[in-house]
Amino acid sequence: MEEWVGSIWHKFIVQKSHTEFDHARVEFDEIKKSAGVVFRALGGAPTKRVEAAVPRNYYARRKLLNKISGTNQQISLAWQDETSLRLPQSIAIFDTPQLNKELYLWLVALAAHSPNHFTHWAKDNQAVVTRILTKFPALRPRYRQLATAVLRLRQPVEALPKPLQPLERAVIQAIIHPESIIDFPVANYAPQAIYLWLYPNENIKANPFKAAEVNGDEEQISSLMTHQKSQQARKKSERIDEDDTKDSLMVFRLENLFSWSEFSRVNRAEDDTDDDAQRVAEDLDIITVAKGSRQKTAKLKLDLDLPSAIEDDLPLGKGITLPEWNYKSNQLIPKRCLLQPMLPKDSKPLALPASLTPAAKKIRQQFQQLQSIKSWQKAQSTGDEIDLTAWLDFHIDSKTSIAHDTGLYLRFQNCQRDISTLLLSDLSMSTDAYINNEYRVIDVIKDSMLLFSEALAAVEDAFAIYGFSSVKRHHVRFTLLKNFAESYDDHIRGRILSLRPGFYTRMGAAIRQASNILVEQTQHRKLLLILTDGKPNDIDNYDGRHGVEDTRQAIIAARRLGLIPFCITIDQKADQYLPYIFGNNGFTVIFDPSQLPTKLPQLYHQLTQSSC
Repeated sequence: MEEWVGSIWHKFIVQKSHTEFDHARVEFDEIKKSAGVVFRALGGAPTKRVEAAVPRNYYARRKLLNKISGTNQQISLAWQDETSLRLPQSIAIFDTPQLNKELYLWLVALAAHSPNHFTHWAKDNQAVVTRILTKFPALRPRYRQLATAVLRLRQPVEALPKPLQPLERAVIQAIIHPESIIDFPVANYAPQAIYLWLYPNENIKANPFKAAEVNGDEEQISSLMTHQKSQQARKKSERIDEDDTKDSLMVFRLENLFSWSEFSRVNRAEDDTDDDAQRVAEDLDIITVAKGSRQKTAKLKLDLDLPSAIEDDLPLGKGITLPEWNYKSNQLIPKRCLLQPMLPKDSKPLALPASLTPAAKKIRQQFQQLQSIKSWQKAQSTGDEIDLTAWLDFHIDSKTSIAHDTGLYLRFQNCQRDISTLLLSDLSMSTDAYINNEYRVIDVIKDSMLLFSEALAAVEDAFAIYGFSSVKRHHVRFTLLKNFAESYDDHIRGRILSLRPGFYTRMGAAIRQASNILVEQTQHRKLLLILTDGKPNDIDNYDGRHGVEDTRQAIIAARRLGLIPFCITIDQKADQYLPYIFGNNGFTVIFDPSQLPTKLPQLYHQLTQSSC
């Protein structure tokens, strides 16, 4: 009976204190795509993710009803850091879905022009609001509408305790007239939540009305949270001192146990983690990290990333130094990477595998037909018909100056393909993954290279094939499979068939070296094909934005050299980063990796149809 009465009372008091409009609630997932588009269109960082964030503790003065019901202890607020913009999981503070959606988009616009770290939270927000309304006058009516709706929700100033009233008046004035308030009165509580503003990074424990500094521990917590791969909203984190308690007795009052939390003594410096760690992390509301003072157990861990010289591939020369882009300083750092050309070890001449023979025969027949295709060649000295365009140009030039006959005829003849292609393949350790019960990614890549080579050899196009992987910036492995001077034969097939999964994916350095090789070819069109299964990454901070920005700059440099880069990937999440690196028309995704061997020659044919 007591529990039943308690549950009835709990439902009643919670509903009584509930101030959100559930019928007008807008979920983050509903606006996620449009928020990303607006954020980048207004100048937000292209590599910054837009994602949901869990409610956070907000220490404002609560009404008596909220204290009794235990509500409003956490509030959904928007904030951002260097890697992502965090928006509330849902917004239902207004009584119409349209206003709630407008608030989402306003926060996105605000974030596109806000710094990652505030020096003075209230002043910086006012400055950003003023800057946006000045730059985009069309947003002024929307801001006034949102500001009016927000002010209606705030508790009247007269209803607040006198010590909080000066601060509340200053906040209201700052919302109505941004940049009109310079000094904010001091109060014991934070003001009522200002939903129109961005809040500081929730891992930074600082007074929002004072200048804030970020220390190393806070950045480390932010970095830790950034690397979580949970599909849910971002978790809260806190740093504590390691518990030195040796007792196993825990004394508590059972009626005061409101929540369940866990403490696991885990060394985060280790690479090995529990398979269930992600599931456990998703079940926790707060992830607590302690700096360990000692280690009770120890293990010997050997770095076996690099094989011994006897077992490794054959190095060619001392290596090549290459630059790398630093997105933080916005400059190209010379001689940052060392690229080592290599030959596959123990490769022997081998014939085409019997499993690929039928497909190779069909592809050869299709590409051999390209040699017999005829087309009209313009500006010929002799031909079948008059080239009217060339004749008209010659006639006009002869009226004004001495004109030279450069060819006035059209000739219908076989197409002479004027193209060279370099295929650069990702050979990282992720290619050791299985795509089905029989084949790994590396097996599909080898089959693709072989059929690709059969197609280009049949049409007699100049081509080269290289693979790459890396272990930090001083060891970028650049595997030679076929250069432009070699003929495609059993020796090349043997090299391809001897390929093994490598290490990591330092894509920028490999693309720069491939560009240097391809630009030396004499053909008119130069195609750089990049075959990969994931994002650029390496173990020396090359993952995330660093790798993406460096690869993008390598592609920009390749285009400046007159090359045509194009990426083929089997990564199902490639649309999250490849449009930024290669452009919307600079890549394609193969959703079924097993189809890659037959799709690759077809893509090459589509990309080179106008090469005559």
